[in-house]
Amino acid sequence: MKAVPKVNTDGLYIEDTIVDDAFSGVVPFYVEIEAQAPTDPDESEQEPTPEDEQPEETLEPVIAGYLVGIAVTPGLYRPRFDLAAWEAYQDDLQAAESDYRQAYDEWQAQPEEERGEPPAYVAPEMPALWIEGLTPEEIEEITRPQPQEPTEVDLLKERLAAAEARNEQLAEESTINQFALMELHMMILELKEGGGTA
Repeated sequence: MKAVPKVNTDGLYIEDTIVDDAFSGVVPFYVEIEAQAPTDPDESEQEPTPEDEQPEETLEPVIAGYLVGIAVTPGLYRPRFDLAAWEAYQDDLQAAESDYRQAYDEWQAQPEEERGEPPAYVAPEMPALWIEGLTPEEIEEITRPQPQEPTEVDLLKERLAAAEARNEQLAEESTINQFALMELHMMILELKEGGGTA
């Protein structure tokens, strides 16, 4: 068993799925069609008579996506399997095989002493089938450095700094109040002394 990519009908990667080790190529998978219950409750209770029975319509299966036997190219942000390139590659393979069979048949039709080397089959080069599914703008957006959320330690440091600043402010206010209180006390003493001699 091995994992292969599962893509939607646009070729965009969905997830991996487990298949047999011998699996290769590209194979469609279909939307599961659920049997519909009768809409009229009376219909479900009645047994259909043979003359009432109509052949069931065979619904055309709907392709939901594809299982792809080709590994995803690493480094893609949103892998997309190029289904059109795959189909073109399959056409090229068939054409190359047809050309080879024709050349081989022509070679074999020649007398043995005139044949020479048999033709060699040359498969077409497989194109890059996995491509980037995001636009350059979308890639730039997701790769842009994001502002980091402050950690709990950072938040505690900020709270400590704010508390220390508030503590200094209160200490200054307390010192000012003490001086004001001392001045007031001095004034009261002066008034008492000044008032007692008069």
